[in-house]
Amino acid sequence: MRTSDLVAPICVVTLGFIAPAPAFDGSASNGSVAPAVSMDVVTRGAVTAPPQPMATPALASPGPTLLVPGPAQTRAVPPNKGLESRTFDSKTFDIARKPGANDAFRAGAQALAAGDVKGALAALEYAAANGHTIARWKLARMYAEGQDVPRNDYRAFQLFRDIVEDHADDNPRTQQARFVANAFVALGLYYLDGIPDSPIAASADKARDMFQYAASYFGDADAQYNLARMLLDGKVTRKEARLAARWLALAANKGQYQAQALLGALLFKGDLVPREAARGLMWLTLASDAAAAKEAWIRQSHDEAFKQATDDERQMALMYIEQRLNGRR
Repeated sequence: MRTSDLVAPICVVTLGFIAPAPAFDGSASNGSVAPAVSMDVVTRGAVTAPPQPMATPALASPGPTLLVPGPAQTRAVPPNKGLESRTFDSKTFDIARKPGANDAFRAGAQALAAGDVKGALAALEYAAANGHTIARWKLARMYAEGQDVPRNDYRAFQLFRDIVEDHADDNPRTQQARFVANAFVALGLYYLDGIPDSPIAASADKARDMFQYAASYFGDADAQYNLARMLLDGKVTRKEARLAARWLALAANKGQYQAQALLGALLFKGDLVPREAARGLMWLTLASDAAAAKEAWIRQSHDEAFKQATDDERQMALMYIEQRLNGRR
C-alpha cells in the first residue's frame, strides 16, 4: 500500500489527537449518537456523501479554493415558534405533534424532492434542533453553499460546530462518521480566514487542530490533504515537507485527487522531498483525469511535468498506473 519509502503512511499518531475531542467551550464532548437513517431519502441535493471541500487555503504552490469555521457557545434548542404546519407531497409536517427527529428528517427530504423549500427548512431545522446529525449537516451545506437559501456562513458554522461538539468521539466506523469528519474539515476551513461580520476570527492554530483531529481519528482524506497544505505553507510551525508528503500519500491512496496532484508535484520536482519523477507523474496523471474543469492548476501541473519527463519516466509512470488499476499499489 506504500507509494514509496519516502511517503510511507504514518503508523503512529499522538495520543492527544486520538483521544475524544473536547467541546469548544472546554467541556467534554457528550458523544451522543443520533439515530441512524437511510441516506437514500434525499433526492434533491442528495445526502449520499460529504462533498469535496469548497475552498483551499492559499499556499506557495497553486491550488484550489475551499470554504471554512470557530469557537462555540452553549447551544439552546431553538424554539419551534413560527414553524407551523407545512404541506408538501400530499402530506403534512405538523410540529405541534412533536414528531421524532428521523421522521422530521425524512419529511424534509421529501419536501426538497418536491421543491417545497419552506417545508423542507421547517422539517430539517426541527430535526437538527432535536439532534439529527445528517439534518444538521444538510442544513449546514445548504447555508454554506447558498443552496435554496441565502448563503449564511455563520449559520453553517454553527451547525457544523454542533455536529463536532456532539460527535467528536463517535466510532469512526459508524455510518455517520464521514459527516462528522466533514464537519471538522468545514470548521477548519472557516478558521483559516474567519467569517466576516461574525464572532469567528481567523486562527491557523484552530484550523490545524480541526484538520489534525479529522485526519488522525477519522482518517478523513480531505482533512489529511488540508493538513498537508498547512504543513507545506508553514502557517503554524516551520515547513514540514516530509510530514506533509506522508499525509498526502494517505489521502492520495484514498483517491483524493487534490492530494494526488500536490503529492505528484512534490515528487516530480524533488525540491522539498527526494525526487521520484515517474511516481510523481503517475499521481499527476491520476489527478488530472479526476479533476474538475475549474481546477486548471492540476492539469497545468500535469502538462508541465509530462513535457519535462523523459521517455523512461513516462513509461515507468504508465506502468505504475497500470499496477494501480490492477489493484497493486
